[in-house]
Amino acid sequence: MIRTLTSGLARRRATLGTKDKGFTLIELLVVVLILGVLSAVAIPIFIGQQDKAKDSAVAAQITGAKVAVVAFYTEKGVLPTAAQFTTGLDGYSTSPDIAVTYSPIATSTFSIVGTYGKGGTGTSNSHTITATTSATKTP
Repeated sequence: MIRTLTSGLARRRATLGTKDKGFTLIELLVVVLILGVLSAVAIPIFIGQQDKAKDSAVAAQITGAKVAVVAFYTEKGVLPTAAQFTTGLDGYSTSPDIAVTYSPIATSTFSIVGTYGKGGTGTSNSHTITATTSATKTP
């Protein structure tokens, strides 16, 4: 009878040992390594997309400013002064994230510079537009 109990317990222990479930340390390390590689690839791409969005926002903002300046010129026959531009032109509204600088150069030429950032100090997202050109990124 003891032999029967002992052999039954041995069989039970053998089956318990083979039914253990879980992940090994190697499997967990492989998963962490894969996640690290994916994040190393994804983060720079995400940052690049943010820069492209900022560039597009600045270009759209100064294009809108150009349209407002040309409309003012068409209506009044003269370019607006920098003070008139700053106080606001019909059909143009400023953005809190984009600094726009307007400079009348001569009787019918002007330059508008837009930079992403409230202080307008960055150059990576700076664009310029003139009376005869479209928005171009400032080098």
